[in-house]
Amino acid sequence: MNLANKITLARIFIVPIITFVLLVRLDLGVLVMGDYSISYNQIVALLLFIIAASTDGLDGYIARKRKIVTNLGKLLDPLADKLLMAAVLISLVEMGKLGAWVAIIIISREWAVTGLRQVALLDGTVVAASQWGKWKTAIQIAMIIVLLINNFPFNFIDVRIDLIAVWAAVLITVYSGIDYFVKNKNLIPVSDPPAGTSGPAEKEVRRNV
Repeated sequence: MNLANKITLARIFIVPIITFVLLVRLDLGVLVMGDYSISYNQIVALLLFIIAASTDGLDGYIARKRKIVTNLGKLLDPLADKLLMAAVLISLVEMGKLGAWVAIIIISREWAVTGLRQVALLDGTVVAASQWGKWKTAIQIAMIIVLLINNFPFNFIDVRIDLIAVWAAVLITVYSGIDYFVKNKNLIPVSDPPAGTSGPAEKEVRRNV
């Protein structure tokens, strides 16, 4: 197994550790600074999340630079990203730091886009991530960090950056999802191919919708 795939697998293995630290009462203690407090559980989970999120893109870069792109890597990389985001979002909902509807919107968008990409791959088409998609990922990561760190240091000046980050993540998630489907609507088959046809004929149907 090459280095890129090892990094991707490491990101997957970090996911249950983050969930365990956030949801299982380990009682590691609480850091208190005046009116601000944060559990060491959240600090550990935050550091692990930052490490995992920072590897998003690193594995792909290494694979392309060293020319070691594999089908396993193409499968694991998006899976690792979705597992990481979904696990942390669900954990935040369980902790009462995030509304369930926000997690549902974000997770639904991610899997819907993944489904469309799979349809494109079956058609022999690789759909690249859009600029809106990259901004979406960055804002979602920022939202999670702000929530895990309990709105520090903005809580000292009574500014709800955490709430702003949540709404920003929701809006850009919805917009980027709509933009993605609109720009790739030709990949969505709206009718079945004629009986007895397959392969190239099926591709022709998809391209002409």
